[in-house]
Amino acid sequence: MNDEYDPVLIVSIVKKGWGDEVVKASRKAGAKGGTIVFGRGTGVHENKKLLGMLIEPEKEIVLTLAESKNARGIIDIINEDVGLNKSGIGLGFVIPVKEVFGTANIVCDVDNQCKLNIMEEEPEEIEEELK
Repeated sequence: MNDEYDPVLIVSIVKKGWGDEVVKASRKAGAKGGTIVFGRGTGVHENKKLLGMLIEPEKEIVLTLAESKNARGIIDIINEDVGLNKSGIGLGFVIPVKEVFGTANIVCDVDNQCKLNIMEEEPEEIEEELK
């Protein structure tokens, strides 16, 4: 893979139903997409009760892989469009990524060799790899 590529993982944790808004905002800022994972909150303020039963709020965790040079712009648009900087909306953080592997689009976008390797393979070879 290209040694000049410096990836980071932008993690946004929001209330259920808001994950798509985070992905839209990150795409608007130039990200290629994101992955939404479902979870549940266990924080101090998450222990609410309804009719004596504990409610465990559902969350969506959005994972966005980006180049570090683009991270600030993506974070700013997510804050602006989703409002993560407001109390109770959600939380976000950035994790440095040591290595990315596989043939995800973002990897291929920064590594021309990836595209060349895919183009050299025969369709039967690609089908066999997907099985």
